[in-house]
Amino acid sequence: MKNLSLCAFSLTLSLLFFSSYIKASHANKLDELILSRISQKPLVTLSWAEEDALKMDSSAYVAPQEGLRQADKIVTLPGQPKGANFDQYAGYVTVDPKAGRSLFYYFVESPHNSSAKPLVLWLNGGPGCSSLGYGAFEELGPFRVNSDGKTLFYNKYTWNEVANVLFLESPAGVGFSYSNTTSDYDHTGDKSTAKDAYVFLLNWLERFPEYKTRDFYITGESYAGHYVPQLAYTILVNNKSSHQNINLKGIAIGNALIDDVTTIKGIFDYFWTHALNSDQTHQLVKKYCDFTSENISAVCINATISSIIEMGNIDFYNIYAPQCLDSSLKNGSTGSVYDFDPCSAYYVKAYLNRPEVQKALHANSSNWTHCSDFDWNDSPATILPIIKYLIANDIRLWIYSGDVDAMVPVTASRYSINTLRLPIQVAWYPWYSGDEVGGYVVGYKGVTFVTVRGAGHAVPSWQPARSLTMISSFLSGTLPPVSPWKGF
Repeated sequence: MKNLSLCAFSLTLSLLFFSSYIKASHANKLDELILSRISQKPLVTLSWAEEDALKMDSSAYVAPQEGLRQADKIVTLPGQPKGANFDQYAGYVTVDPKAGRSLFYYFVESPHNSSAKPLVLWLNGGPGCSSLGYGAFEELGPFRVNSDGKTLFYNKYTWNEVANVLFLESPAGVGFSYSNTTSDYDHTGDKSTAKDAYVFLLNWLERFPEYKTRDFYITGESYAGHYVPQLAYTILVNNKSSHQNINLKGIAIGNALIDDVTTIKGIFDYFWTHALNSDQTHQLVKKYCDFTSENISAVCINATISSIIEMGNIDFYNIYAPQCLDSSLKNGSTGSVYDFDPCSAYYVKAYLNRPEVQKALHANSSNWTHCSDFDWNDSPATILPIIKYLIANDIRLWIYSGDVDAMVPVTASRYSINTLRLPIQVAWYPWYSGDEVGGYVVGYKGVTFVTVRGAGHAVPSWQPARSLTMISSFLSGTLPPVSPWKGF
């Protein structure tokens, strides 16, 4: 049974967050999750540590894919700028024919020697938010949407400069992904999401067989701090137990929800260390709030409410960013990758709902939205046991953090990593992107932690050049540059 004081505590915090950040996005989806699910379950780990939990063996659905790749090829996207010299594909992959469940993907190959580049999967979080709308068209994809909601401009820091990048809308019900069995939407959670993503990959690799032996990396942000390690775990378990083999080499997760308790502690400590809270309020939170307890005191509840109120109406996902004050579409203006528009989500939504865009993407005609609501059925309070499993299996593992995000802040990432008690192999140092410090890095045994200076929750949106430097280092198996560098 839920603890009533915890319910009141989490509900109050959720409402305060929503009132100060009104936008249909992965932002308030994560607010809702972090600040409400404390009341839903104690700090326990679900059965992810049991290898049999996600074994597919011969039951994994794999269908013939002949001819589907060519059918998925995009001739051109409406409003696309001239000069794009890479192939792009989009379409559906069936993961459960009986239920009629299919996941939508968008894939961009590298314009530079794509046959020698690795395959990178990108996942946005939520849970329930689109990797197409966010990752592809607001963050690391080759195009961003102009303020007219009709045309695109080029992102010179797109990650397909260094990799072939696959964006997946997952689970079914997110974006263009769907199920013909509507009850599927009532039984969604971490495990079903990982299983479907795994089956998607098996079938997608049949459709694009030249990538079967390619080095494969999984990346993502926010609640993908669950998705990415869980999918990596699922791949490793099934690589051991079946004839299928996915050539997984590493994962990178940004501003990632990893562990509930360290995240909540990190949030309130970040508020104070970044001058968003008074000394008095912070001391009350420190003294009276034990976020591992099932009994939250009234003093703690009042202190956390004061903490939120003291911050004022700012964007928790980039505390120094401007707010979107005019979300209307505007003609005649070309966007700039150097100056992220906080109203970009509105332009993307308008673009992806244009009939000619949906046709070009081979998507079903639908009312596309950034995020979908789910009754999420399983979500472990900590991913740290999976992180340990990946480390033990020699998977390259980077955790990166935009340092002006207050929702899953750099303090939360550091607290989570510190619970692993890993020895330091490379001491903390500033890394460079171009002539400037791009952030800071420390190498632990099994985990590399990287900060990205001046980046919010969606790192590639706010610091595209630095994010490309970082991911290039990750893919090459080297730490970020120690001195000024003009690689891009």
